[in-house]
Amino acid sequence: MKTIIILSLAFLGFLSCSNSKSKPAQVSEKQPNVEENTVLSSPHLSKDTLFDFTAYQIDALPTGWSQYFTGRGKVTDWKIIADGGEKVLAQLSQDRPNYHFNDVVFDGFTAKDVKLKVKLKGVKGSMDQGGGLIWRWKDKNNYYVVRANPLEDNVVLYKVENGKRSDLPVLGKGRTYGVDVPKLGKGWNSLEVDVKDDLFVVGLNGQEIFRVKDQTFSQAGKVGLWTKADAVSYFKEFWVGL
Repeated sequence: MKTIIILSLAFLGFLSCSNSKSKPAQVSEKQPNVEENTVLSSPHLSKDTLFDFTAYQIDALPTGWSQYFTGRGKVTDWKIIADGGEKVLAQLSQDRPNYHFNDVVFDGFTAKDVKLKVKLKGVKGSMDQGGGLIWRWKDKNNYYVVRANPLEDNVVLYKVENGKRSDLPVLGKGRTYGVDVPKLGKGWNSLEVDVKDDLFVVGLNGQEIFRVKDQTFSQAGKVGLWTKADAVSYFKEFWVGL
């Protein structure tokens, strides 16, 4: 049975206290080979990890995560908030330039091949809503992303290369700008992607909806979450599997 690890600040605090007596194991500078799955600088991560965000501090960016934005605009604003009695990770900035992408990535982990899943909810936004999953993130201008948009009721997979976003062709259909999906509404939807070499299998609410092949980014990179323009979106149960 796969091990699920719930990241908690309590555990991080325990590690911090332990550091005063002994240092955690360090990854060799010669490792890992970026052509293989890797776990970096995080001894409390293992094969399958669930970020449920419940133990993180309200009104702050989660420990171990970094936020960026690509394109025009001035700010991005990722933080933990309370939503209906539970804690979620939210992107709250309503900066409105159309070409503005909000990224938040986990700094302690990189992978080439990875499975990602998250529950997301589009809360507000007149230009854009919803959000998505990031993988093979090299920097704020170079990564893959798949996103679901309740305003358009579609799911699209892109590459962002040198700061330019391009939708990628769907296998068997071509350049269709992703696929249309049943109405996403204002509630929670589950978005997932299974990444293996140059093949990306996208699922929505437990069902595969399309596949994409691309070789632009072939090395390991960080994983994270994404929104566009003025989309205020909530995320929970971010699962990472190898």
